[in-house]
Amino acid sequence: MLYHNAWGIPPSIIFIIFALKNHLMRYKRILLKLSGEALMGEKQYGIDPIRLGAYAAEIKKVVEKGIQVAIVIGGGNIFRGLSGAATGMDRVQGDHMGMLATVINGLALQSALEMQDVQTRLQSAIKINEVAEPFIRRRAIRHLEKGRVVIFGGGTGNPYFTTDSAAVLRAIEIEADVILKGTRVDGIYTSDPEKDKTATKFDTISFKDVLQKGLKVMDTTAFTLSQENELPIVVFDMNKRGNLLKLVDGEIIGTTVNI
Repeated sequence: MLYHNAWGIPPSIIFIIFALKNHLMRYKRILLKLSGEALMGEKQYGIDPIRLGAYAAEIKKVVEKGIQVAIVIGGGNIFRGLSGAATGMDRVQGDHMGMLATVINGLALQSALEMQDVQTRLQSAIKINEVAEPFIRRRAIRHLEKGRVVIFGGGTGNPYFTTDSAAVLRAIEIEADVILKGTRVDGIYTSDPEKDKTATKFDTISFKDVLQKGLKVMDTTAFTLSQENELPIVVFDMNKRGNLLKLVDGEIIGTTVNI
């Protein structure tokens, strides 16, 4: 006997509809990497609430599509360990200060998302139990499966590693489909498009070609880790409204780095 639901649609047809929907969805689980500088907006330092709210609105649209979202944010808008080391500060101390800066940014983004009714969890690689959960891989995955946004703060928890490395590491650990690196440019170019007007953009490029051409996508440690685990990276303009949603919907946005 062929059973029907309240709309009179056979279950087999419903299954096909959901299968097609999932097939058309480009990604199921993403890791969004944002720089700390991106949160400054038009400011010279700190966090621009307008830019923060705009990012939260963009992320909310993706969550509403049923895509699982994890986020890693840098801390350069507050403090950068390398800058501290350049002025004579101990590098390890400076990097720990930078890690704490990423937690501050994570708290700010968490607040902005929750103001838009997006359930969010902040996990830190450095134990700060009063403000963030400790990073636990299985717990993070469970949050994602429940539709919560998970923000990873504190970098990797170790000095001498950038938040790019933290982003790739966390993406591998949670089995993300892709790393989406939101920047202020719309992809990877043959040279810096802000300095060279003749620079041309790549729609797709291989890990091997990025290395051979000496193009800057991520730091070497992060990029190599992504390559070894065959984890694609998409570099795109996060500041253009709607880009994030278009990207996860399957449109060709930015530049994709793949095997």
